[in-house]
Formats: sequence, structure tokens, C-alpha cells
Amino acid sequence: MKKLLLLGAEAIALGALDAGISGVYAYPGTPSTEITEYIQKHRAGRNQAVRSAWSANEKTACEAALGMSYAGKRSLVCMKHVGLNVAADAFINSAITGVNGGMVVAVADDPSMHSSQNEQDSRVYGKFAMVPVLEPASQQELYDAARYAFDLSESVGLPVLLRLTTRLAHSRAGVESTTGRTQNQLNAPYAPERFVLMPHNARRQYNHLLGLQDQLEEHSESSWLNRLIPGNGTTGILAFGIAFNYVMEVQQAFGLSHPVLKIGHYPLPRKQIDALFSMCDTILVAEEGYPVYEELLRGYFGIPYRKNIRGRLDGTLPRAGELNADHISHALGLAQKEVMPIPDIVVNRPPELCKGCGHRDLYEALNIVMNEHEQHHVFSDIGCYTLGALEPYHAIHTCVDMGASITMAKGAADAGLRPAVAVIGDSTFTHSGMTGLLDAINDRSPLTVIIADNDTTAMTGGQNSSANGSRLLAICRGLGVEEAHIRTMIPLKSHLAENIALLREEIDWEGVSVVVAQRECIETAARKKRHPAANVSP
Repeated sequence: MKKLLLLGAEAIALGALDAGISGVYAYPGTPSTEITEYIQKHRAGRNQAVRSAWSANEKTACEAALGMSYAGKRSLVCMKHVGLNVAADAFINSAITGVNGGMVVAVADDPSMHSSQNEQDSRVYGKFAMVPVLEPASQQELYDAARYAFDLSESVGLPVLLRLTTRLAHSRAGVESTTGRTQNQLNAPYAPERFVLMPHNARRQYNHLLGLQDQLEEHSESSWLNRLIPGNGTTGILAFGIAFNYVMEVQQAFGLSHPVLKIGHYPLPRKQIDALFSMCDTILVAEEGYPVYEELLRGYFGIPYRKNIRGRLDGTLPRAGELNADHISHALGLAQKEVMPIPDIVVNRPPELCKGCGHRDLYEALNIVMNEHEQHHVFSDIGCYTLGALEPYHAIHTCVDMGASITMAKGAADAGLRPAVAVIGDSTFTHSGMTGLLDAINDRSPLTVIIADNDTTAMTGGQNSSANGSRLLAICRGLGVEEAHIRTMIPLKSHLAENIALLREEIDWEGVSVVVAQRECIETAARKKRHPAANVSP
């Protein structure tokens, strides 16, 4: 047995390696990125030939993981919560086909939106798909749950959703690892009755999934991730995942002993919930994320509000953002500790584009050209260049989801807005921008797409992009953009005049044009200079 100091994300990675995975499939996205990076850098991943390159997006990752599972091998697929939206089609239907080798979908949610557009709770997807969901409360539990999840997946023949949140993913704790198992042997079944989801097969498979639900609840009832901690008093606490830590911190600090039911394995263990409800008059529901199970429990016994159920829905706990120990103590009516106010001299430091970043020079040129027009809306996407919305540039006006820059610009162009300009990064373009560009080409929508190509997936740490090399120009050409309107520019101060002229020409043209602004990310370039022999983008 070996003890390591690991991030929660790294604990999942090591657990998956020790569970004998043959591949990890992922698209980088905070707070999930470190799972795949750890596997890429770990000697076991290299020595055991674990496939670990980045996928083009979360949907392709999930489908490839299902394909590896089909072949009998164990596969891990990783993403952040909004990535599960992209992968949803494959994920939901993988519950209908079932799996062969163990398949685990690790999803990192981001309550409080530290680096995301929403607080989406991935447990909803697990409930929707009717698959087992694991929600560990510590780094050690994450490691153990990752190993267990593959066994569970093969036992019930379903993918397993493994949920963690930012606070757990990006904090460190000691983790004891055990001896790893070998990879599965290749064992691909001929099972078109399962994997060909024509309606007659899909109906049968769906009924099979429904028939598994009682078995899944039995697994949950006996799971080591669920346990009832007896106590005193008429108020019980139902604590889900990481919220259990906050509850126990308050209990210890104030010398309390409320009965606590810790939940880390879904579907809900009905018998254990019955036991907690039978011994308490009031239940505090502490769950990180949406009030998914608080809402369910209010009608759980068939007579809504038979018990006094408190939580996020009634304002006992805040409806938005991460929970913490102070929230729990306040919900229990305990005195709040006094804290020092933040001095006026301490001011917020909003994020900004790196000094010397090529996006700065791109936005300088773009602003000059766009300000020549009465309407100067710029539709942007998700990446470092999103910071162009802030001072001093104020150069972009939308950022909704991956790939939306091109399709929103197309819709605006179709509505008659001129000029219609989209800014998207190289990695985001190959993730989900290509299909939007194809729509624009098919409709001959007049818009200009600026691809901010910094030769990496920069915002998440410099991972390889599917657009690396000279692919962008070839992709645009292959989709059908006219050769004369596929242009390149170098975003540098010394090129400002020619870049303004180029952008002006393409933005004024009534057709589909693409401008690729090519300049390597200064961070990855500096890393290469410091470590020329290192693999900068694993």
C-alpha cells in the first residue's frame, strides 16, 4: 500500500489506472482536466499502453469510450459538467445499449461557476439515464470509488457516472493506493440486438434498463458510500457528497450529534432514508448543486411535507453557489463566528489576457475595423479570447457555449445584421465550430469567422488541439469556404496596418469568409524554451 498527496481529480485518475483501464477519453475543461493529464504523465499509463490522447470533443470521447467497452476493455471518459451536454446523446443511449467492459463517466461540476457558464448538476443526467451515480466525499473515497465503479459497471452492465465538484477536484489530501489489476482481455461480442438501437431493439433494451432499477437500489442500500450515523435530537441531516464534510465539521466544532445519513451512491437507498425519517421530525437536506433530491424527498413518502424538510428550496441554505460549513451552521441556528471585514485597500483583480498575448493585437485591429460600422457586434466563443469582453478591449459581446459564436453570428446575419463577425479559438473550432461554419456555407450567410489560432488549448493549460498544424486551412477549404476568402494574419503590433486592411476587406464582403489569426500561445512557447526536450502538450 502506498500513500500519495493527490488532487481529487488525480485520485480518480490513479483509481482508474489501478482498476485496469485501457483508455481514457476526454476534452479538457476545468475542473476535470487534471484527470486525463495525470494518466498521460503517469508511468503506469505509459507502461501499460493506456490510450490517453485528447478527443475533439466530449461526444466523440464518450462514443470512443463506449467502443472500447464494446471490445471488452475498461474505459474512462472525463469532462466538466457542461461537457456532459455535448456528450448527452451518447451517454443517455449507452444506458440503453449497456456496456461490456466497465465504462465510467467522470464529470466535474462547478458550483459557484468559478470557470463556467452555469452551475448545472450532473446528477440530473444520471437520474435521467437511470444509471448508477457515485458521489464521493473525499480524495480517498474518489480513489476507492473509481476502482469500485468499474466493477459495478461490469456487474450491472451499465455505464457509471462518477461525480465530483470543483472544491474536491482541486484540493489535495493523502490517498492510499493498492495494487493495480491487469487490463481486460479483448472480448467483443456480436450483439446487434443490444447495440443496434432500431426501435424494436431499443424498446427491449429500455425495458431491460427499467428492470435493473431494483437491483441498482439494492447496490445502493449496501454501498460503503452510504451510511447512517446515529445521533440525538429531532433534526436529522441528509448529507450528499462533499456536503457531508461540511456537516461533520460543524458537528465537531459545536459538539453536536444530529443523526446524519451520508449519501454517495445513487439511486437513493430507500430503506436508509426511511430509517432517518422515522427517527427525526425535521430533515435538513445538504446537497452540493441543485436541490435535486430535496425536491424529490418533499414528495418521497406520497404525502408532501409530512416531515419538515429544509434546504435550498425554502431558503434555509442558499439556492445558488457552493455550500460551506458556515451555511450549515446557520441552517442549524448556530451562532456565526465573527470575521474581519475585507480592507478597502484590497481590490478585485479580474483576469486579463497575458502580456504579449496575440489576442490583444487581434482585438486592437478588430476594434478599429468594427468601430467603422454603426452596428459593431462581435459574437465570441469560450477560451482565453473571451477575456476580450473586459477592459480595455470590450471587443466581444456574446459567449454562450462551445461553438455558438459562428451559429449566433449566422443567425444574426440571417436576420439582417451587418457586419456579422464571430471569434472562435482553434480548439473550440474543431470541438464544435465546424458544423456551424458548414451551415453558413450551405445558406451562403454573409459572415466573417475569425479563428484565433494559438496552436494549443490554452485556457485549460496548453493541451494538444485537434487543429494543431496546418489543419485549419484545409478544414475550411474542405467545408467549402472559397479559397480567396480563407486568409491568414499574424497578430503583432508590427502587422497592425496590414491586419486592419485584411479584416476590413473580409468583413465588408457579402459572403462567408474565414480569417485565421496565427500566433503561438506565449505560455506554451515559453515552456518549450525552458524545457526544449519536454512534451509541452501531453
